Amino acid sequence: MQQADDLETFPYPFKGEVYRYSNNSVPLDSPNSIEITPSYINEMNLKRGLLNQHSERCYQSLSHTLRGQWEILEMIMGHLTSHYPDQFLLDKQNDEWTFHNKILQEKQYFIFGDETTLPCEPLDFIGRHVQEDLIFMMQRDGDLFLDAGQLCFPANWSLAFDLGMSFREIHHPIPGFKEEGLDERILQFLLQLEAGNPWWRKNWSLMAGNRLDTSLETFDVWGKGRKGVTLNNAGEFVHLRVEVQKLFRLPRSGGILFTIHTHLISLEKLASKTEWAEQFYHILCELPDNIVDYKGLSLFKNQVIEYLKGRLESRGVL
Repeated sequence: MQQADDLETFPYPFKGEVYRYSNNSVPLDSPNSIEITPSYINEMNLKRGLLNQHSERCYQSLSHTLRGQWEILEMIMGHLTSHYPDQFLLDKQNDEWTFHNKILQEKQYFIFGDETTLPCEPLDFIGRHVQEDLIFMMQRDGDLFLDAGQLCFPANWSLAFDLGMSFREIHHPIPGFKEEGLDERILQFLLQLEAGNPWWRKNWSLMAGNRLDTSLETFDVWGKGRKGVTLNNAGEFVHLRVEVQKLFRLPRSGGILFTIHTHLISLEKLASKTEWAEQFYHILCELPDNIVDYKGLSLFKNQVIEYLKGRLESRGVL
């Protein structure tokens, strides 16, 4: 289980009262791939437990990614030590590095570039020190391919299934993605990403419960909650789930790193902010059926709308 974010820090994703899929990426002003929040220790415990129990679905890599993995490790360690210097230290003596995570009270000595000196592959190792999921896509033949990743908190997809797929293949199920030409426009945007100029975006879904691990493989565990949403329990049970996704072009390998930080907030807490409640109400009322179906909202969208409507009517907004 995950403790929902505070209202003040939650990355609310919407602008306007109509939602459609689009390339909503914007430049990332502060080039930091990682965010440490108060739930850090809880999420690290959850993440490591998943990796230990379900490594086959939480970590996947192809052998040619090792060079890029070291580049990712170096970048993330640099971000951790520069943005959170009181919590993370990195001592470099040529290729002999020592990484110190003060929050978890852990210290790791290793030789940079020698995977035998780490307990696991570089991407897997650094992923065990950050709340973000890490997805590594490599560029070849004018396309991007998902070649490695550590994915513990997916929003209803499978890393093991998607490994090795191209960008278009992965995103093919999204409504209108191909028909409206979004696939080509977004792919060209990604291919033109430059090292040193990262971007970021927000993605959202609505879920019954507050589980971070909503992998495709565990749908039988969490999916049934969609049938249990009522007008009476919607405020506490239903959560808005927002992924803050950051995109970094790696200068040496040429690949792209996606860091994905998942945030949850209960519908009750979200609705306490009238502006958000009204905006989200109108978005859900107008949302096309194909997007409703894709996001898995069909079974409980009406209950959420009625809940928000009641909250807004009680304040004289509707």
